[in-house]
Amino acid sequence: MGLRRKSREIALQFLFAQDVKGLPLDREAVEEELDRFSRNFATGKKSWPYARQLIQGICTNREAIDRQLVQHSHNWRLERMSPVDRNILRIAVYEMQHGVEVPARVAINEALEVAKRYSMPDSVAFINGILDALQDDKT
Repeated sequence: MGLRRKSREIALQFLFAQDVKGLPLDREAVEEELDRFSRNFATGKKSWPYARQLIQGICTNREAIDRQLVQHSHNWRLERMSPVDRNILRIAVYEMQHGVEVPARVAINEALEVAKRYSMPDSVAFINGILDALQDDKT
């Protein structure tokens, strides 16, 4: 598994935990939780810089990211999505819109690979549909 994929998985696990616990995602709270999370979970140290960049970027831009998701997920309210799918989508949207070195197609493919591992089989098509719609809207 590539270093960036591992970073995305760490980000997913962190964002999922925050989402399910209903914890605030302001910068100070995120830093405290990131420190706690990194101490309690054995992950490769090389994966942390990009995971941290993803987490901080998503938390900073979450409202805009969520607006994009709502706009492109017809007939689905954000709160109705599974927490896993919602956070996979947030990671991909962040990378598509703010990940200068990550092409949109790569962000989508990575989201689908992570979904195959962490979500339900039907979620892959769901996530792909939303991300393709978002990418089509940007082009």
